[in-house]
Amino acid sequence: MKLMGFNFTKLDLERKSGEMKDIKINTDIDVLEITEAKSDFIKSSEQLIAVKFKYNINYEKDIASLKFIGNIVVSVDSKTAKEILKQWKDKKLPDDFRLNIFNIILKKSSLKAIQFEEELNLPSHIPLPSFKPAEKKK
Repeated sequence: MKLMGFNFTKLDLERKSGEMKDIKINTDIDVLEITEAKSDFIKSSEQLIAVKFKYNINYEKDIASLKFIGNIVVSVDSKTAKEILKQWKDKKLPDDFRLNIFNIILKKSSLKAIQFEEELNLPSHIPLPSFKPAEKKK
């Protein structure tokens, strides 16, 4: 599977409260639609699959929410494409395809979310690296 395109179509960011006590952050990813994509620019033996997704980050106790909707276009072999489209009729996806798509969404959306969290003065939804004092040797 090759990533051919990724874009956001909707960003909805809102900080509702300034209280930052006992924050619980929940995230969820949802695949909204899967279709076969066509391109006049790409000539390949593989097929293009378009995935519409939603990625939400909710700061519980109604503190804030970040919502992303977007599209991914991937290139897969024709056998895999047929299987994906067939299973999607029942709103299911092959496990390896689903994991790959979720990882793409998570990586791309989390990078954008961290930027917005900084601007909204919210804690990051994922742990960021930080320095800690060295342990003293005895």
